Amino acid sequence: MRKIDQIADQYVEDAIALSPMNATAMGVPGHDHELDDLSPAGFAAFADLERRTIAALEAAEPVDERERVAKEAILERLRLSLERYEAGDAYLELNVLSSSVHNVRQIFDLMPKDGKVAAENIAARLAAVTEAFKQYTETLRAEAAAGRVAAKRQVLEVATHCDNWNGSKGPGTDFWANLISSVTIDGEPITSGPLKIALGNSAAWARAATHNFARFLREELAPQAPEKDAVGRDRYSRASRYFIGAAIDLEETYAWGWQELARIEADMRATCERIKPGASIEEVVAFLDQDADENFTDKNLFRDWMQELADSTIADLADKHFDIPEQIRTIDCKIAPTEDGAIYYTGPSEDFTRPGAMWWSVPEGQKLFGKWREKSTVYHEGVPGHHLQVGQTMARTELLNRFQRQMMWCSGHGEGWALYSERLMDELGYYDDDPAGRLGMLDAQSFRAARVIVDIGLHCEFTIPEDNPFGWRPGEEWDGEKMFEFMKAHTRTIEDDMLSFERNRYLGWAGQAPSYKVGERLWMQAREDYKARKGADFSLKQFHTDALNLGSMGLTPFAEALARL
Repeated sequence: MRKIDQIADQYVEDAIALSPMNATAMGVPGHDHELDDLSPAGFAAFADLERRTIAALEAAEPVDERERVAKEAILERLRLSLERYEAGDAYLELNVLSSSVHNVRQIFDLMPKDGKVAAENIAARLAAVTEAFKQYTETLRAEAAAGRVAAKRQVLEVATHCDNWNGSKGPGTDFWANLISSVTIDGEPITSGPLKIALGNSAAWARAATHNFARFLREELAPQAPEKDAVGRDRYSRASRYFIGAAIDLEETYAWGWQELARIEADMRATCERIKPGASIEEVVAFLDQDADENFTDKNLFRDWMQELADSTIADLADKHFDIPEQIRTIDCKIAPTEDGAIYYTGPSEDFTRPGAMWWSVPEGQKLFGKWREKSTVYHEGVPGHHLQVGQTMARTELLNRFQRQMMWCSGHGEGWALYSERLMDELGYYDDDPAGRLGMLDAQSFRAARVIVDIGLHCEFTIPEDNPFGWRPGEEWDGEKMFEFMKAHTRTIEDDMLSFERNRYLGWAGQAPSYKVGERLWMQAREDYKARKGADFSLKQFHTDALNLGSMGLTPFAEALARL
């Protein structure tokens, strides 16, 4: 094996040893009964692994272009990850979507549920939740002693999530009880015997650990947490580079966000003319929400529609617009076993026996499910979005080492590609006969552009421009309430409960939300640069193949690698 691939593969082996949860996510057997070490020592061990790997890669010379790309891409990710750890930023990632406690809860979604071994693994991992949450409590206490605590809003919201997982929303909402009831042997429920007892006891321990962790957040951590949501320019710059994989001009990007939002909303008004001439955007949205052909009132029927659309899109795009490996021509659409409001994708297992999946955590109270609202979401999470990108990366064993296939992720690259995919489907004509679906896509684009504005504006403490194109609160300062008000004014397809979750997400996960739209911007620029270099030989399908075959990486090394093709 070549040196850089050897270093990368050794990192994966070492990371799996440190993180059984990563092993489960990757589909690597033998670790499903364990949880990660969430103590300060556990985090330090990962940082030490990153330092050793960086040093080894810096000393190794690539033998060809493929290894050069791998070296540059891996170094960029590890250096930024280590920078965040050493600055204490990684510990501050306690928010409504991304934290170690969420990682523990979500890993159970990816575990096999049928068979004696599966049942034993779930019981053992549930029993390990108590120690994992004690370790995480120790870590958060140590960071608080050093003056590093997430904003109070996030601390309290995560505590509420813990309550929700424990069934605070009423009968049928206890995640732990629902988990053990889903475990079967040969498809039959486990109704008696030692495994039934072990599962019940372990679920009770996990529930108690979750309750204790929520109490720690409320009673001990929240009183030490800052009221201020903004993280400041220095921390934001680090976060932005980490999530985008490129250093951007924050002032220029903030100004661009306002311009891009105005451009998209002008397109929305033109699209509304095709649906209901003379009506405003809000009137057209109300019209579509009353259209029985455009909506479901049953989330399971809506899931079935999403599955059918995802399947038909794969069949239609394969071999025509994209090279889609056979292993990833299957995707599962699932309703998540929680009500947190998130929509997310999980990749296939390493051997592809577990397909990739798009998950929708339907917020409590949501009763209307619009096809026109979510068509672009299926493209975003499925094909040509995350499922194609992640799956193709995993299938390219001849081009990418195991680190690149399994552990490399940059939000700007991945989410930028997913937004590019939504836009591409419009370019390819998939909305030509569906102006309602196109309006939904544009509203999603409007939402992502607005996120650029509010995220940079609030966390970097920029003022609202005096000459902003909407004449909205010129010269005022951002806060959480204005953020919600602005987002509500510029999205028509998200209900208030979901929008509140989104607002809290931006407040607590600084720099991540703009990576979608900024990533799309950089993907579009990369395509134009590639097209200019290829001239008459430009092929859109070949661009997609060449770009995705590089694997996931930060957008600066991506642009540099693509320029060498």
